Order: sequence, then C-alpha cells, then structure tokens
Amino acid sequence: MSRGDEHSDGGNLVEAMRHYYLDKMGIQVWLANEQPIVQVEADRAENIETRWQQLEQAVTLCRKCQLHQSRTQTVFGVGNKDASLLVIGEAPGCDEDLQGEPFVGRAGQLLNAMLAAIGLQRQQVYIANILKCRPPNNRDPRPEEADACSPWLNQQIALIRPDVILALGRVAAHNLLKTDQSLAELRGRLHAYDGVPLVVSYHPAYLLRQPIAKRKSWQDLIKLKSLLSSGPIST
Repeated sequence: MSRGDEHSDGGNLVEAMRHYYLDKMGIQVWLANEQPIVQVEADRAENIETRWQQLEQAVTLCRKCQLHQSRTQTVFGVGNKDASLLVIGEAPGCDEDLQGEPFVGRAGQLLNAMLAAIGLQRQQVYIANILKCRPPNNRDPRPEEADACSPWLNQQIALIRPDVILALGRVAAHNLLKTDQSLAELRGRLHAYDGVPLVVSYHPAYLLRQPIAKRKSWQDLIKLKSLLSSGPIST
C-alpha cells in the first residue's frame, strides 16, 4: 500500500467515526449530492424533451372545442425547440390540416423566403399557430376556440423561451396582445407577450393576395433582424 493509500484510508476512517458519533447524538448528517455539470444538463434536456412529447400527445387527443370533429389531424408546430425566433400564425389551412405542419403550401413557401431574406432557414425557427385545428372553410378562429387552444401555445412558448416572437396577421396579433387595434396600428411598434418582445407583421397569405404590402413587410423583417442581432431586449 502506498503512503497515499494509507492517508486516504485514515481519512475515511476519521470521517466514518465522525458520522457514527454524530448519529449517536441524534444529529442528522446531510451529504452533498454532487452531479457532474454534463449530467445535469443531459437530465435537463431529457426532461424538456419528455415534456414536449407529453404536450404533443395532449394536443393530439384534445377535444376542448368542436373543431376536433372536423379536423384531419392536429397541427402542433414544427422547428427548432431551442429557437431564438418563434413565428405564430392564426390557424391551419387545408394543406396544413392534411400534412400536420404549419405554413406549408404557397404561404409556407413565402414564409420561407421571408426568413431567408434575413438570413434564417425554416429549421432554425419554431413555427406554430393560435389554433391547432383547422376551422371549417378557413374562417377566423372564434374566441372560445382560441381560448381553448391558448394553454397549448403558452406551454410551447414556456418550453422554447424565444428571444423574439413574430406574430403574423391580425388574428395572431389580436389573440396574443389582447387588443382589437388594426394591423396598421400594431405594425412598426415593439410589443411584448409575457415579457417576450413581439413584432407584428402581415400574414404570408395576405401578402400573396396583396403583393404591394410586401414593402411594408420587409420593414418589419428588418426590425425583426435587428432585434435578434441585438441580444437581450428590454420591453
């Protein structure tokens, strides 16, 4: 046995005796539970992924409003779950209802182009909607439907913890900001949702119908890029 081993054994014996006498005196001994930082981070990531899975399963089974009767499937959300930017639209359309993914089809292609214009790829952001189910004939979400879906979106926002939210269209802006102001009044100003900076802009479907509004949309995107590049934002 080396001198180091003798020293270690002696120290262990002293520590054991100390615990023995403290226990006899009725003094509880607390031992530090030291986990390696890497393991702590791994456990945290696993826990968050489990919460994502549970949330998505809950949405899939949701029957909180009548929209579950007409949907093909729920449209949960897609993208980077650790994204700096969270994009929120209004509700799934026909293509989204069929594919189970938000912003597909022509509106989705335009959104991809809008993101690319400020140096972002679709897979770098997270994309969701106010509603998880398609309203019949693509009508606007009703207040009770938006209220029923809001806990699902709130949990997504809490898990992602985005730096900035981009609200696309009147419906998304009204539901997130609890306002009835026009889109013209809401654009160009910095808002906040539960402390997260929020930018309002046009929905890609609207831009497809009104291409002249793309110039104003570009102004919103420039503001959005500036916010994302500036780090922590005070609202």
